[in-house]
Amino acid sequence: MTYVVTDACIKCKYMDCVEVCPVDCFYEGENMLVINPSECIDCGVCEPECPAEAILPDTENGLEQWLELNSTFSAQWPNVTRKADQTPEDADAHKGETGKYDKFFSAEPGAGD
Repeated sequence: MTYVVTDACIKCKYMDCVEVCPVDCFYEGENMLVINPSECIDCGVCEPECPAEAILPDTENGLEQWLELNSTFSAQWPNVTRKADQTPEDADAHKGETGKYDKFFSAEPGAGD
């Protein structure tokens, strides 16, 4: 099992999860984070830290696409190990919004550490 970041992170990117990760398995895109499933130790400490409720265990139904997306982009985006001021100003306005992948997803990398 591993944890994955879903589209609930897109346009929110609060980064609270990064602060608690003991193995630094988060990677930063332009407008979301992903988890490297090969590095995740399944501790689960990141899940309750996410204000957008974007982090879920991959054992939940329907998360196959998110596991693939996390795996793909964690290999392309820079590692992020500490919370930075990368949270968009309008993050709260997008919290809970549906269909964010189709509307806003960007494959561009973020700044990383």
